[in-house]
Amino acid sequence: MLAPGFSTRPETGFGPVTSLAQGDLVVLVQPEEAGKHPLAGLGGTGKTQMAAGLAHALWQAGSIDLLAWIPASSRDAILTGYAQVLADIGMAGQQGDREAAAGRLLGWLAEASRPWLVVLDDLADLADLDGLWPRGSAGRTLITTRLPAEGLRAPDRRIHTVGSFSRREALAYLTARLYDDPGKRTEALDLAEDLSCLPLGLAIATALMADCDFDCRAYRLRFTDRRQHVTQTVPDAFSAALTSAWSLSLDRADQLPPAGLARPALALAALLCRDGIPGVVLTSPSARSYIAGADGPDNERAARGALDNLARVGLLTIDPSSTLRTVRIHDVVRQSVLQVIPQPVLEEAAAAAAAALLEAWPKQEFPPLLAQALRDATAGLHRAAARALWTSEGHEVLFRAGRSMEAAGLGGAAASYWEMLAAASADILGADHRQTMRCRDSVARSLEAAGRVDEAIKVHGQNLADRERLLGQGHPDTLTSRSGLAHALLRAGRLADAVPQYERTLAGREWVLGRDHPDTLAARSDLADAYRAAGRLGDAITVFQRTLADRELVLGKDHPDTLVARANLASAYHSAGQLKAAIPLYERTVADQERVLGPDHPDTMTSRASLAYAYRSANRMKDAIPVYRRTLEDRERVLGRDHPDTITSRANLAAAYHTARRVKEAIPLYEQTLADRERVQGMDHPATLTARGNLASAYHSAGRLASALPLYEQTLAEFERVLGPYHQDTLTSRANLASAYHASRRLTDAIAVYERALADAQRVLPPDHPLIQAIKENLATAASALSQLRTRAAAAVNTARSRTAWSATSNRS
Repeated sequence: MLAPGFSTRPETGFGPVTSLAQGDLVVLVQPEEAGKHPLAGLGGTGKTQMAAGLAHALWQAGSIDLLAWIPASSRDAILTGYAQVLADIGMAGQQGDREAAAGRLLGWLAEASRPWLVVLDDLADLADLDGLWPRGSAGRTLITTRLPAEGLRAPDRRIHTVGSFSRREALAYLTARLYDDPGKRTEALDLAEDLSCLPLGLAIATALMADCDFDCRAYRLRFTDRRQHVTQTVPDAFSAALTSAWSLSLDRADQLPPAGLARPALALAALLCRDGIPGVVLTSPSARSYIAGADGPDNERAARGALDNLARVGLLTIDPSSTLRTVRIHDVVRQSVLQVIPQPVLEEAAAAAAAALLEAWPKQEFPPLLAQALRDATAGLHRAAARALWTSEGHEVLFRAGRSMEAAGLGGAAASYWEMLAAASADILGADHRQTMRCRDSVARSLEAAGRVDEAIKVHGQNLADRERLLGQGHPDTLTSRSGLAHALLRAGRLADAVPQYERTLAGREWVLGRDHPDTLAARSDLADAYRAAGRLGDAITVFQRTLADRELVLGKDHPDTLVARANLASAYHSAGQLKAAIPLYERTVADQERVLGPDHPDTMTSRASLAYAYRSANRMKDAIPVYRRTLEDRERVLGRDHPDTITSRANLAAAYHTARRVKEAIPLYEQTLADRERVQGMDHPATLTARGNLASAYHSAGRLASALPLYEQTLAEFERVLGPYHQDTLTSRANLASAYHASRRLTDAIAVYERALADAQRVLPPDHPLIQAIKENLATAASALSQLRTRAAAAVNTARSRTAWSATSNRS
């Protein structure tokens, strides 16, 4: 939103920035001398307004087809913004891992032919853009930041410094703002110099002058008097000037009706995010009560009036068209206000702000951009008043923000956030406080979600050791730590380490909590899963049977957890090849979940897919295919065509057709699956690589080797690049390519690829692994075929030579 009196600044900025051409990346920074003043380093020079002016001009001129304005105050804010842009262009960016969604958007921007502009406003940390720089020959990227220019320099970036107005620009700005009465401009240049020609300072001053009908001379008299008082407590000249300006405006806002409410309203806004505060936060019951006093029918009107008055005198901006970033306060004003708020007032305002955020947080699923705005506001509050939020065990809003990040698929950002909370808790409450250790639990969980499993194991292990030392081995929190460590070990594939931890967790919970406690039942189910992962299917079935019996007894036959236990037992039977036991359990589970949860519940659709797979495993294809088809139809209707589960259902139906030798029906589904995975999940996603290999296999089965071979070769190259040469999927892909060469009678190529596949497989797999045995058999077959071919060729040559010799003899006769 362009500010009143917006200036194009031909001398100090806007002119050079308008040369931003397609393919350019420009970073707007502050002058280096800004760092000499504590508040000057916070901005106020107009970088964001310059970016907004350029975006507005390009859009109005029709020079860009896509405009993305993204707050860049944190990595999670950038990732959320990218995911929203991806969704806006119809690529379903709101689901799944946000890092993956960002990768898909950046790939799309790199290949786009239509012009685009991405603005990353107020970049706080250069590391937040690691792997997230927008690139593309059709695009323009504009970044605003308060970071030093030196660390931002790179060959592909253009750095442009945006400082204060020139004296001429400042005078032009004041002239434009005071256009209605030339007499008010007397001493305008002196006023500009009083405020160091800072655009923010002049905007605040002119807003008050307009409201009070002051001329420049009258304003300067009041400003000079106020600065004399402020200088006694704020020795820095720049800070004193800015504090004088906003304090004069605050006095005026406090005089306007409803009188006396501007100060609490400004304190509340200053504690929250500079990037914009959702309107629902500042109009929540706690915010209204803090601003306007006790609850009453008129306090909402009074609170809104106080905010309007602050906007009227230039201390806030209010964008009524935005519900997400409704109220903004510049960080220079915000930090200046926080410097002078008395500690008791700060603590009271912080408590009100935290309660307001919690009240504004919806209980159910809600738009990702609103969640991001609430998280940004929570982070801003914690930076401004951390100790006030940790008076006992930490305010609930801090943990609500962390859980929101986890739910949004921001694993890496969530881990960093929980680490920050853990450090704050350790500093304020103590390293051994239970809340500190709970924050570390969340750190480990987020690291695991981000795929950083080794780091998660380390954090879980340290937390377990600390809890054993402080609480003892049998304390419920210690057992929870052990369970978390076991889960991370299982995720890392360290089965020999994970299973004993699961066994100790179950034994401890049975002893401490009782055999029927919900946590004990969960521990028993976890142990059964670990047994199954370790290949101990007999043990897994025994424990799953016990888990199902206990849940039926304690929770009832129709409890959702009981239904899950029944599905788990069916899956264990399936893994053990006991299909006669598995299929009836799957059928019962589907029937019960349809009755209890409904046919469209995610668990019901998952169980239906498992039943179809069991039918397929039992070679009951006439039963499997209709169930696969029903699952796909339901997921398309409920989740949408681009949901990962829907795409998986399409792949499963294709595989079922393939197994049933209905290849003509399988191939279009495989082709659609590959196209969807490339578009939704990206070219390098493991599921995309698998889809490409499956399509190649279908072409192979249909005898379309000319289509199959290039796909097999591409799949192998991409598996090697993405997963490495020794991953089992890579080994399988290499064996498949060799088989296709064999079918194409390229026996020399087939043998060479089989030999490489065998050597690699023997390097990383056990000697009795089925893949090794299959490669050996196929290699022997190919070698035998080549030998036979060579024998026949040699015999043919000898026969031809004999015929030639006989012919020569006949001629001599």
